[in-house]
Amino acid sequence: MKIGNFLKAFLALVAFLPALALSANIIVVSHGQANDPFWSVVKNGAEKAAKDTGVKLSYRAPETFDMVAMAQLIEAATNQEPDGLVVSIPDGDALGPAIRKAVAAGIPVISMNSGSDVSKSLGVTLHVGQEEFYAGKVAGEKLKSMGGKVGLCINHEVGNVALDQRCAGFAEGFGGKVTVLPTGNDPTEIRSKVTASLASNRSIDTIIALGASLAGEPAVEAVKRSRSRVMVASFDLSANFLASVAKGEAAFAIDQQQYLQGYLPVAFLALHSKYGLMPGGNVPSGPNLITKDKASQVVNLSRKGIR
Repeated sequence: MKIGNFLKAFLALVAFLPALALSANIIVVSHGQANDPFWSVVKNGAEKAAKDTGVKLSYRAPETFDMVAMAQLIEAATNQEPDGLVVSIPDGDALGPAIRKAVAAGIPVISMNSGSDVSKSLGVTLHVGQEEFYAGKVAGEKLKSMGGKVGLCINHEVGNVALDQRCAGFAEGFGGKVTVLPTGNDPTEIRSKVTASLASNRSIDTIIALGASLAGEPAVEAVKRSRSRVMVASFDLSANFLASVAKGEAAFAIDQQQYLQGYLPVAFLALHSKYGLMPGGNVPSGPNLITKDKASQVVNLSRKGIR
């Protein structure tokens, strides 16, 4: 069954669930910080699934990108013996022991967003997300076809395996010279560093950001200020970055549909708790390239916290 048909059938089933009062207890532990608009969309999806299925949901995350703190959150969740656990896995080595404890305790675990490359080895039931290296490669190939030759990949969370894979995939697909620019998650810092990079290397003609709000928007501003002819693309969506795509100021956005990454694992675990149902494999949520002709259609949903 194609993924589109599968999702249609699944969502039709979910529509009947509220009356069933599943009342399972599901915990989500993600690595995303509260100041990142991307993760607010994931949380929106998880909360909507909990409402649709009638389960109890607890959504948790460390205050910063901290794998020690995240592992502790996973262990604390395991100790509560939930009916299901959803985790992101930005670092399999750091989080693996905590995840294996949950699996060994008999708790069904689904990973989302990051960790598709290690989830199976950790005993995770399935993964909902996109293959990050492949998504980066798709973006690189597209930007190469648009004439890009010298690229800059802005990595706002170095050490997050998923983001590192995006840059690596971009470099392979792009084929030209690529430099990784490490930054924090402060948009002002990112704009300053991109501006400095453009000033020091006039041959840069392509920029790929790994998050639209944090890095994509500041990159567009930096290009405007430098008056350079540079293509800018970004992973993920924000209303402002989509507006830049619609106006031709940015090339495209890469949509991994993170709302589904929050929604589907919670709904899957709700069904598993009640009926023992579970998809037979990973569920790809992306990548989808949002180009100028599609951007305006997606802006309103982004503002509503769905895209």
